[in-house]
Amino acid sequence: MKTTTRTETIERTERPWGWYETVSEVAGNKIKRIQVTPGQQLSLQKHHQRSEHWVVVQGTARITIDDKVFDLAPGGHCDIAVGQVHRLANLTTEPVQIVEVQFGAYLGEDDIVRLQDDYGRQ
Repeated sequence: MKTTTRTETIERTERPWGWYETVSEVAGNKIKRIQVTPGQQLSLQKHHQRSEHWVVVQGTARITIDDKVFDLAPGGHCDIAVGQVHRLANLTTEPVQIVEVQFGAYLGEDDIVRLQDDYGRQ
């Protein structure tokens, strides 16, 4: 049996709320690791062209999906459909990390419709 080792550098993208790393990207899906700094949150947003699956891997995440707000601990997960309004927040004093799997024909960062943003982005 032949084994292959894949070595690559994962680039971290800094944001006002923390950072993300794109772990994998192929046609139809992208996988990111996202860290939210204590007391910070991503914009309230939606996407026209992708759905997402989130799995909490560290800390306690505050999740908003449409009019539902709930907390998820490590191992907890949720699905966000195309067009659903959503937000990831960290109300704790420890970092929160999730793994986000995106699905769709187009997965560009410009498919973010920000409805509310603490950092003045549009």
